[in-house]
Amino acid sequence: QVQLVESGGGLVQPGGSLRLSCAASDIRFSAYAMGWYRQAPGKQRELVATISSGGSTNYADSVKGRFTISRDNAKKMVYLQMNSLKSEDTAMYYCNARRAPTVDFWGKGTLVTVSS
Repeated sequence: QVQLVESGGGLVQPGGSLRLSCAASDIRFSAYAMGWYRQAPGKQRELVATISSGGSTNYADSVKGRFTISRDNAKKMVYLQMNSLKSEDTAMYYCNARRAPTVDFWGKGTLVTVSS
């Protein structure tokens, strides 16, 4: 059974950094596009960043220049380096694995809180 397990969330002060990790199992990882999404309280889930199987990246405008997504196919890991964090980055962050057109897996999330 496919599992995506996120880690690395926590409490950080504004301006600080965090690195999220997502470990995938039982998946042909290199064939999947991977992504990070987030959902703040009372808001819809939104895309943060994606990385294709070929390594192309895409970012939400709100995180461009601050966040970096990367993947390690050998380790079946995807990462999200988050710098210059703002209070509005506070959310549950979810890892996603997608293989078009219909295969879509989600992790359970890791909480990021940006507060002084």
